[in-house]
Parts: sequence; structure tokens; C-alpha cells
Amino acid sequence: MNLLFISLGCDKNLVDSEVMLGLLDAEGYCIVDDEAEADVIVINTCCFIHDAKEESIRTILEMAAYKKEGRLKALIVTGCLAQRYQQEIFDEIPEVDAVLGTTSYDKIADAIAEALGGNGQMRLSDIDALPLPGGKRLVTTGGHYAYLKIAEGCDKHCTYCIIPRIRGNYRSVPMERLLKEAGELAGQGVKELILVAQETTLYGKDLYGEKSLHKLLEELCRIKGLRWIRILYCYPEEIYEELIQVMRKEKKICHYLDLPIQHASDEILRRMGRRTSREQLEKIVRKLRAEIPDITLRTTLITGFPGETKEQHEELVEFVDEMEFDRLGVFTYSPEEDTPAADMPGQIPEEVKEDRRAELMELQQEIAFDQAETMIGREVLVMVEGRVADEDAYVGRTYRDAPDVDGLIFIHTQEELMSGDFAKVRVTGALEYDLIGELIS
Repeated sequence: MNLLFISLGCDKNLVDSEVMLGLLDAEGYCIVDDEAEADVIVINTCCFIHDAKEESIRTILEMAAYKKEGRLKALIVTGCLAQRYQQEIFDEIPEVDAVLGTTSYDKIADAIAEALGGNGQMRLSDIDALPLPGGKRLVTTGGHYAYLKIAEGCDKHCTYCIIPRIRGNYRSVPMERLLKEAGELAGQGVKELILVAQETTLYGKDLYGEKSLHKLLEELCRIKGLRWIRILYCYPEEIYEELIQVMRKEKKICHYLDLPIQHASDEILRRMGRRTSREQLEKIVRKLRAEIPDITLRTTLITGFPGETKEQHEELVEFVDEMEFDRLGVFTYSPEEDTPAADMPGQIPEEVKEDRRAELMELQQEIAFDQAETMIGREVLVMVEGRVADEDAYVGRTYRDAPDVDGLIFIHTQEELMSGDFAKVRVTGALEYDLIGELIS
């Protein structure tokens, strides 16, 4: 039976999708990429911000049209939107046969079987449960890198964020389970492992009584076949000494951290429910750069938060100018129902939000372009991602670049390279966010 799987949203959602795909592959479903050929369609949804919610709803409605036409036998909706709006989905889109919440994805095969038998239903497990481990994950990222989700949920309760309501409290995945999964991924040819969670830095505190990310990293570094280990989503206030030291010591750990900072005005940070001040943020950034001089720091910011004054925005601009982050993304504030920030006074007009975002991105563009120029002449290790069509060139990433969110390096060579190969490259030029290089024989 043909099955189309659509995964929306973040890399953490992608891990859930790959687990479900593995379970369904083991059941004998034939995975296809054309909705017109599908007997079953599964949509793993996102609803983190308004745009993601709209994309999820639009996708469900588009796929529901195939159900109306008669070929499609079952339409299943999973993930964050399903967790949050399960009854509304059933009421408003009758073509949907089954809805699975964020902790029920391990029941996907049963849900499809019941839907095909005309007995579709909602499956909403305890939101603070950990789904049971599945079989072999079906990696969809090309095979040479993969994400490892080390925890579920979040305890931070930032005033703009709905995640604790739809993903539950913070709970770490037991270390032995992660090491088994990582070993299996390495056995499938994965060379770069990217650690993700709503927050990675708190890993293990709930299970082992102390932050244990450094211990997990040490164990992961022992797995043969892995060349790079990358850490995303480290809350700055939770960075701790043992983590810094293991990053310095272990050669496999990329000198790269993603720090979701969100703002630099103390008043806005307080109203966001964040747990840092500007002074603390600056101290953390300086410490990381002092301890690991070649570290690449990525961050994300929110502009146009309720009540943000022109002066507070200018304070954020000044902070970005001073800190010179290697990588930076900016989101305009999106009011989400059932969050405290959505009801705060002083909601900012969309046009003002966009103008402030554009100003920050223009500044960051200058910083990024200047940093790219400083790379010229340097020798770097590159993971090859693929060949450029009709050219003697390949595209790849350095340790400074996470997949899908950062830049690339284009390598000119007549030698034949394979995706997942590591190559030494000399940087010869810069193209805005990307680099150009030549293979070092």
C-alpha cells in the first residue's frame, strides 16, 4: 500500500517523522512522494507560530481534497497542531480519519490500520510521557547527517511560547536509549550527529539529578563512524563549565553553539519570561569565545514583542553590533493564543515589526559578509553535501554551518567526491553568506 508522509516544522518534528516512517516501512508500506499515488497520507504538523499553523492547516486541506476524490483511503494528522486542536480538526475537516498527539506517534501503524478499517479516532497519550522507542529510523536527510532528539518538552514557560502546552514538561531520553540510537545511525552511515531538544543544556537533570549533557557527549564521541557532533538550542543561562571543557577536549564536537537569546533589553527579557539580563548574555558570549577561540555562535531574536519601544529596539541593534554573532536569525513576534504575551498591552503593528526585523538583518548581513571575507585563504574541513549540476563543483558545509540554516561552501574540483565525504578545502572567495574554495590534494 502506497504511503505519502509530509513532515512540517522543526528538526525535532523531523525526528518524530523519521521514527514513524521507520515503523511504517517495517509494516510493509511503500513510501511514495506523489500525493496522487498515495493510498494513505500522514501529515506531521507544526503550530509553533501563526505562519506554521497556517501552513499545517493549508496542507491538511490540500490533502483532504484527494480524500474527497475517492482515491485516498486514509488521512492521518499528527504532531503539534493535532495535539492542540484535535477536536477542531475532526469537527472542521471530516476527511481526516485519525489524529495523533505529540506523544502518540509510536502508535502510527495501529492508527492507520484502524482508519483503513473505518474506525479512525483520536489518540492522545499522556503529554508528559515518552513514546516507546521504535525500530530502525528512516533517515530523510541524505544519510550522512541526522538529528538526535535528546529530550522532550520544556519547563521554561516563556510568555510568548506554546511549546510546554503541546509538548509537556522537560523530560530527558535515557542515555542508554540515545547511545543505542546513535550507534544505529552511525551504522547506517551517519557521520554528523546533531543534538536537538527544546533545550539541550538541561539534559539529564530530571533523570540523573544534575546536568549531564557533557557525559552524554563523552559517550557519543566513542561511537565509531561519527566524525562531527553538533549541539543546537543551548539556553545561555544553562551553559556550564563541564560542557565547555568537554567541547574543548573532544575533537569530534564541533566548536559551534546555537544560543536562543531572543532580545537584549532587560525589560523585554523580563516580560518574555527569560532568565538572563543583557550583562549576563554578554558575559556568557565572551566566556565562550575566550575558552574556545574558534567557536561559531548562532542566535535567534524576536523583534516587535508587545510593548517594545523604539529605544529598546535600538538597544537590541546595538547589542547585535557589539556581539557580532557568526550566525543570526530574526523572527517577528507572533501572538499565540493561550500565551500570556498574546494578552499583553502594547501589541506592535506588523509593519513596525517587519521594519525592525529588516534593520537587524541588514546589520547582520554586514557582519556576516565581513566574517566571510576573513575566511579567504584559510584551510577548512568540509563535509560534502552533493554535486552542483552541470559543473565541476560540489557543495558542502564546514563545522561553522548547520544544515538548512547556515551557509555553504562551493568546491571547484575535477575529482569525484561523494556526499558524506570529508575534504580539505582552501577558501578562495566569499559570496555573501557562502564561501568558494578549491580542493587541497
